[in-house]
Amino acid sequence: MRQRTLQIIFLILLATPVAGQILTDSNLPIVIITTDGGAAIVDDPKVKATMKIIDRGPGQRNYVTDQNNALYLNYNGRIGIELRGSSSQASPKKNYGLTTRKADDVTNNNVSLLGMPEENDWILGGMVFDTAFIRDYFCHNLFRELGNYASRAVYCEVIINNDYKGLYMFQEKLKSDDNRIDVIKIGKSDNTLPAVTGGYITKADKRTGGDPYAWIMYSFQNSVVEYIHDLPKPEDATTAQTSYLKNEFFKLETTAQNNDISVVNGYPSLIDVPSFIDFMIVNEFASNPDAYQYSTYFHKDRNGKLRAGPVWDLDLSFGNDLFQWSFDRSKTYLWYFEDYYYNNGSKFWRDLFHNNTFRCYLSKRWHELLETGMPLNKTVREAFLDETVALISEAVPRDCQRWGKAANQAARIAAVKTFMHAREEWITSNIGSYSACNNVAVPKLTITKIMYHPETSTQFPDDDDLEWLEIRNTGTTTVNLSGVYFMGTGLVYQFPANSTLGPGLCVILASNATIFQSRYGFSPFGQFTRHLSNSSEKLILADAFGNLIDFVEYSDQSPWPYADGNGSYLRLRDTALDNSLAENWEASSEIITGTEETSASGEISIYPNPVRDLLTISAGTDISSICVYDIRGTIMWSQEANSLQITIDMHAMSPGVYILRIFTRDGSFPRMVIKE
Repeated sequence: MRQRTLQIIFLILLATPVAGQILTDSNLPIVIITTDGGAAIVDDPKVKATMKIIDRGPGQRNYVTDQNNALYLNYNGRIGIELRGSSSQASPKKNYGLTTRKADDVTNNNVSLLGMPEENDWILGGMVFDTAFIRDYFCHNLFRELGNYASRAVYCEVIINNDYKGLYMFQEKLKSDDNRIDVIKIGKSDNTLPAVTGGYITKADKRTGGDPYAWIMYSFQNSVVEYIHDLPKPEDATTAQTSYLKNEFFKLETTAQNNDISVVNGYPSLIDVPSFIDFMIVNEFASNPDAYQYSTYFHKDRNGKLRAGPVWDLDLSFGNDLFQWSFDRSKTYLWYFEDYYYNNGSKFWRDLFHNNTFRCYLSKRWHELLETGMPLNKTVREAFLDETVALISEAVPRDCQRWGKAANQAARIAAVKTFMHAREEWITSNIGSYSACNNVAVPKLTITKIMYHPETSTQFPDDDDLEWLEIRNTGTTTVNLSGVYFMGTGLVYQFPANSTLGPGLCVILASNATIFQSRYGFSPFGQFTRHLSNSSEKLILADAFGNLIDFVEYSDQSPWPYADGNGSYLRLRDTALDNSLAENWEASSEIITGTEETSASGEISIYPNPVRDLLTISAGTDISSICVYDIRGTIMWSQEANSLQITIDMHAMSPGVYILRIFTRDGSFPRMVIKE
């Protein structure tokens, strides 16, 4: 009887969280947080605290006793900290949100922590529902490997008020930032075009913390999906901003339902198709039962397309679920956008999948990612899992001891790998063919000049306003530029619908059309949003479905030519050369005087420019028609004619930059006009 009693006591001790300090040293960074006066950390507001991060560097051991040794402290300063999460708050182990602050306990302190880019908002993710401690980490890395932003994370062990809390991911909070979700921060006064077009971050999610929903949509089963503003904050969003973004989502719903693949006004004109495809692949491969309904983020930059992501909160995946609450939804054999029994999100996800064109590109991307050396390839993904498991193998037993969990990491990782293999086979068998979109012809458009860091002067003191780039049609036929855009984040531009570019001709896109015209004496073809990086940036020119047209990743470092703020720009030495290679570029300071167009275009003149009311267009040959587009490519005015001269009344148009497309028997010619 005594032996039986001792066994019961032992089992109770195993199931009870162990208080006190059980960590002395670790192969991972150690985070030590001490709240002022030992105050308890609550959901809201943030409590004041001091945080120290002990990190001797990769491959080195870290010791709790180093917390007072400045040589080994990655951070030693003030923070505000609170609990975060919804259902996870029911767990004894908590997730935390924290803000790094200056000594005044008020001012945010942007710092680089554990090698991640500078910011002030961070998360300590406890992986409270993930017994393998790897699901979120794997999925975020996968989405990033696919070329998208995902929250960076570093594993660490955490002590709060001298109480060991276990294994955590120190990670970036999702927010607008050049190194996070890279969109312009929209302000309260941004209520008219083009400012009202972005930037936004929104999510389909549960309402927590009292945030109201901005609008609702419905699943294909007619269940409610709530959308919540993240940028702007719900309390800062204006009626005009909410209305604009809501309409973009409902246009997506309509065009997806109607199978509208028009690159002018169908769903490809509204969304960044590759980001939606990558988002679906990660969530479907993970068998995430909350996908599309909860923690489903979207972002949209000013004048840009709606993008899906980043992925978030995938701890219930790869066969894991809230088993303690009798949930068991993560399966290998179904699509989660049409799960008839649980969450499935807005119906546009299902409609996109069942659109033959979208599904073809989804299948093409899926099979591409399974190829040798690609992120979803079994060898590659299992090597990543094994490397990660080795990294956290020392901390996992400590965490399990602290929270009374069974420490069977090897079996759990084996189960994840088995699930992944079965899921790969099921998706491959059910995703369909991609033969119809496997060899899509793209126009021969080549980025040939890049002014990424202009030299300033007294007359032009802002280098950002002087940026520009040139794109040339290096083919032998006229290209219809409808749907052609710069993919990814950073520079934003989509060519106006039905604009064309003849063989051998080029267009110049500028960051500020007014300044460009003043500096060079002629109008650029278009104006892009955002600015080119002064160090390095990927320029990805694609068609509306993401088929790659041209790609250049320039740099201000050797072997790239020196064109960094010295008055020079990068120029491709010959259009027959590969422009992805640095050795095929040269630095040029030659003054640009225009784009080489046909002689007929040289006879076209517009005046006055800038214009307040009446704009006159004249040509050396009859003008057959004229279209006026706003900077986003929306047709604002059009007229057929048969005259050498046309007058447009622009009095009622809002101030801003507009593009004229002038059609004559010799072709179509772009002109930019500024409405004062």
